[in-house]
Amino acid sequence: MLVDHTQIIEALIETIQMVAFSLLFSTILGLPLGILLVITRKGHLLENLPVFNVLNGIINIFRSVPFIILMVAIIPVTRLLVGTSIGTAAAVVPLVFYAGPYIARLIENSLLEVDPGVLEAAEAMGATPAQIIFKFLVPEALSSLVLALTIATVGLVGASAMAGAVGGGGLGDLAITYGYQRFDTTVMLITVAILVIMVQGLQSFGNILSKKIRRR
Repeated sequence: MLVDHTQIIEALIETIQMVAFSLLFSTILGLPLGILLVITRKGHLLENLPVFNVLNGIINIFRSVPFIILMVAIIPVTRLLVGTSIGTAAAVVPLVFYAGPYIARLIENSLLEVDPGVLEAAEAMGATPAQIIFKFLVPEALSSLVLALTIATVGLVGASAMAGAVGGGGLGDLAITYGYQRFDTTVMLITVAILVIMVQGLQSFGNILSKKIRRR
């Protein structure tokens, strides 16, 4: 084995940092986009088909581009924002561009599951659009939103590993540099095992949290 445990721990920390920061910024981007996709669609709260069609088209374009291609395509943007195109910080930028639209679509689907009768009742009580969104629509969909963000987080774990193929750091970089290029099967198996454990842990935590929220 060509790497020691400190390198594996360091790579794990880098992966956690990538996933955490990209999830934070992707949610900040995806949540309002997802809400807008719902409230501006035909027959909804603030119907505005031109806005809906533009947002829908942009999100579909970004979701159509494979992550590895997107990562290379926006290298100029990454350099502009963080000053470099390699390393953990640089990997966060394409991860956000990749996951933001994906989260927006997941949030849209979760919000569309809310019973329209709840929103109609809120309107009948004289609630403003902002009150309907943040006091009725989002709280009613909270359990589903937790599951949606869990799915997005799991996706980010996989994408962060892919980022290692172009110098993004983390477990993916470790697996490529030592496991693949140096034919070290042990390193490859260790990184895969860690990623599997991370995904299982995240999915289990999300499922438990969603169930607790639903019971309330």
